[in-house]
Amino acid sequence: MGIKHYQIKLHNLVTQDDLPDLPLELRKDLIKYQQVLSLDPHHTKGIFSHNLIGELKGYRALEIEWNNVGYRLVYRIYEKPAPKRVVIISFAEHDPAYQKAKQRK
Repeated sequence: MGIKHYQIKLHNLVTQDDLPDLPLELRKDLIKYQQVLSLDPHHTKGIFSHNLIGELKGYRALEIEWNNVGYRLVYRIYEKPAPKRVVIISFAEHDPAYQKAKQRK
C-alpha cells in the first residue's frame, strides 16, 4: 500500500484576500508549498515550520522569507476523519498572517 498524501484545501479568504496582496513570485510558489504540505505537513522538506501557541494552538506555520520580508503560511492538519487533509487559513506577511488566521479559525 502506497503512502497516503494529505489533501490540501484553501480557506476561501486565502484565495479572495491573501493571494492578490502577495508578490507574484510568492503566488507562484504557493503550488510548491502545497506540494510540500501534501507529502508531510509535519516535516516540511527544508522549509522551516513550527507549531503555534496561544489562540492558534493546533495550527502550524511555514516560515517563508522573501525579499527580506517574513511571510507566514498558516495551516491546520486534520488526520481524522479520513481523508487526511491540510487546510491553509492564511498566507501573508508575518503579523497580518497571524491576525487573519485568528479571525478565520
